[in-house]
Amino acid sequence: MVIILIRTIILYLVVLFTIRIMGKSELSKMSPFQLVVIFMIAELAAIPIESPAASLINGAVGIFALMFLQVLISMVSIKSERFKNFINGKPSILIEKGEINEKELKALRISLNDLMEQLRIGNAPSLSQVEYAVMESNGELSIIPKAEEKPLTPKDMSLAKTQEAMPLVLISDGVLYRQNLLSLGWDEAYLKGQMAGVNLKSYKEVFFAFCDEQKKLHIYVSTPDHKKAKEVTTCATS
Repeated sequence: MVIILIRTIILYLVVLFTIRIMGKSELSKMSPFQLVVIFMIAELAAIPIESPAASLINGAVGIFALMFLQVLISMVSIKSERFKNFINGKPSILIEKGEINEKELKALRISLNDLMEQLRIGNAPSLSQVEYAVMESNGELSIIPKAEEKPLTPKDMSLAKTQEAMPLVLISDGVLYRQNLLSLGWDEAYLKGQMAGVNLKSYKEVFFAFCDEQKKLHIYVSTPDHKKAKEVTTCATS
C-alpha cells in the first residue's frame, strides 16, 4: 500500500507538471488532438498505479514524450495555419448572412433540431435573429446576431445600425491569411497600403491584424520587450 501511495504522489506531480507546461489552453475547450493527448496521459499515469509490476519510469517517460509532442505541435500550429487546420480542423460557417449552409450541416452531420438547440443555448431563440453561426474547431457554436438584434449601447444612440460583415483574421504572428483577405474583397496592395500608413513594411512586423464587423482594419504590434501587443491604428475601410 505504501508503494502505491508513493507511486500515486510521484505520478500526480508528473502529470501536474506536464499539464502546466502544456499550457492553460489544455484546461479550456479542447480540440480533438488535445483531448486524445489528455486521455493518453491519464492512461499512462494509471497503469503504474494499478499495476505495481509496471515500470514507474516508463510511465513517466511516456507522459513526458506526449508533453513534448503536444508543445511541438502547438508551436508549429502557431506558425502554419494549414498544419493547424489539419490537426485541429477548421471552423465551419453554418449560417452566413442569415442563410443556412445545408452543405456544412450535412458534412458535420448536424440536424436542424440540433442547430436550433445550440442557437437557443446561445441566447438566439429564433433563427431569424442570426447573421452568422460558426461551428468552431473545438465544437462550440459562435453566434453573431443581426445588427438590429444586438443590445442597444450608448454608442448606438448616435449611430445608425449598418449591415455587418464576418470578422476575419488577416495576419497572425506575421503570417498572412490570404483566403480571408480575398473573402473581404481586398488585395495585398491595399493591405500593405494600410500598413504603410503606420510605418509597417512587412507582415513579420505585425503580431495580429483583423477586420471587424464594420469592415475596419485593426493592427496590433508587439512592444519592444515582446510582452504585450498594442493596437497601432484602427483604419477606416471601404
